[in-house]
Amino acid sequence: MKIGILGGGQLARMLALAGYPLGLDFMVLEPAADACAGPLSEHVTAAYDDPEGLEKLAAACGLVTYEFESVPAAAVERLGLSLPVFPPAGALATARDRNHEKTLFNELGIETAPFVEVHDLRTLKKAVAQIGLPAILKTRTLGYDGKGQQVIRSGDDLQAKWVAIGEVPAILEGLVDFDREVSIIAVRSVSGEMAFYPLAENVHHEGILRLSTCLPDDSHQPLAEDYARRVLKHMDYVGVLAIEFFQVGSHLLANEMAPRVHNSGHWTIEGAQTSQFENHLRAILDLPLGGTAPVGHAAMVNLIGELPDTSAVLQLKNTHLHLYGKMPRAGRKIGHVTVREDSERALQARLAQLQDLM
Repeated sequence: MKIGILGGGQLARMLALAGYPLGLDFMVLEPAADACAGPLSEHVTAAYDDPEGLEKLAAACGLVTYEFESVPAAAVERLGLSLPVFPPAGALATARDRNHEKTLFNELGIETAPFVEVHDLRTLKKAVAQIGLPAILKTRTLGYDGKGQQVIRSGDDLQAKWVAIGEVPAILEGLVDFDREVSIIAVRSVSGEMAFYPLAENVHHEGILRLSTCLPDDSHQPLAEDYARRVLKHMDYVGVLAIEFFQVGSHLLANEMAPRVHNSGHWTIEGAQTSQFENHLRAILDLPLGGTAPVGHAAMVNLIGELPDTSAVLQLKNTHLHLYGKMPRAGRKIGHVTVREDSERALQARLAQLQDLM
């Protein structure tokens, strides 16, 4: 079968790498001519909502998925008229709008930081009075890797911060004094089978994920699975879903969800019985899901902006280099490194060696 993917970045590339051993072929719809998934797929160079491009995808593929939530929901709905598209369009529409996303979390009994919808400077002032400061102003859509966000610490900054996000629909969210950031990767198949990976602890810098470490047997795993299960069932979800949380004591506050394979799950390629990419494909094809148990102790380090000495990285034992074929650029994810060891102590020692190279 040929699988269509909206988007041709590194996530599409890794989906293809996971799918070829299963006998699958791929077609990506991606406007960038140098898409890094291009060499591993048939590449339709067109905008995500281009009617002709969508028709090519629908005619050639047995089903369609997508690699990021910035694709237009209307394009997913249009494709859904002629062939299966997973995850469902409703999940995409919810996840790409922070107000809808957090409202859904609360409706399902999932805790979040306090938030208020903001339309203009007047409603921003009212939101500040309700939420208090410090707070973070976030665009409702198209914000990722720290984009579309402004921290507000003083009432004198409101106009400048409002202008800085482009004066577009937003939410004001209370700034959380969290213990750590964690995420769960969950997966649900067409027939409703579900599986959950161990939590990962995430470290961000300048809004971009830098390090994800698998947390086998973490005490917050049952609560994270419960929250993820509520979302999966409510949306009749199919595929991999990631939910990011702030941990505050015994509480998990949902920050956002991603209706796709996720950066914090890259450690699963070498560090779990079945990678998130293979399980996403199994789920959308309604094949039995693979095991999600960790294999040893694993972590993933993103390569941002520039590459380290790749020969030196490859000399490190139990270390796996993944390059995306993307030109280096400040703030750009151009690859990642997975480290897998037999013990947590050995893992931390290997990560320290890797950090020295970077």
